[in-house]
Amino acid sequence: MQAIQLGKYLTLEDFCTCTQTYQKYAIQIDPKPKNPDSITALKKLNQYIIDPVIEYFGKQKFKLTYGFCSADLKRFLNKKDPDTGIKNGRIDPTRDQHMAHELKQNGKYYCERLGAACDFLIVEFDSNELVKWILKQQLPFDSLYFYGKERPIHISYGPQHKRDIWTFTPTGQPTKKGIPISV
Repeated sequence: MQAIQLGKYLTLEDFCTCTQTYQKYAIQIDPKPKNPDSITALKKLNQYIIDPVIEYFGKQKFKLTYGFCSADLKRFLNKKDPDTGIKNGRIDPTRDQHMAHELKQNGKYYCERLGAACDFLIVEFDSNELVKWILKQQLPFDSLYFYGKERPIHISYGPQHKRDIWTFTPTGQPTKKGIPISV
């Protein structure tokens, strides 16, 4: 894969190859974006969200768990593992912005919201505190999904800058939260 720097710290390869599903099926998946606008969106996500996080917490503690999702990766996420019978992952391309500006065969965007997203955590750091830090810094995110204090967060950067925060129940049910008054 061509070494394309997305920000100060991460490359396109980092964003395209970080998932467990990609690691498992790497020789069968083309992980790269097809639309150059996806790379532009990923660069903005890095510039406005990821670079400030890494500058504060350090590259050694930053762990990207899910970055860009190509159409090939999407196909494998929707399949069941042949050994376990468990689905490889889940994706909601109409909302989650992991497919950035990729286009379907009919020419429409997978996600009309555009922008780009990733999931990450800070090693040995509570994700509750990470979210508080992001809010305190007033990072211009579009959506933030909080799955639990010891799990990665999902964050997106897009044209809407909605600053929506979603939490998820243990059964995976989303609940929209407002931005807390006291951070």
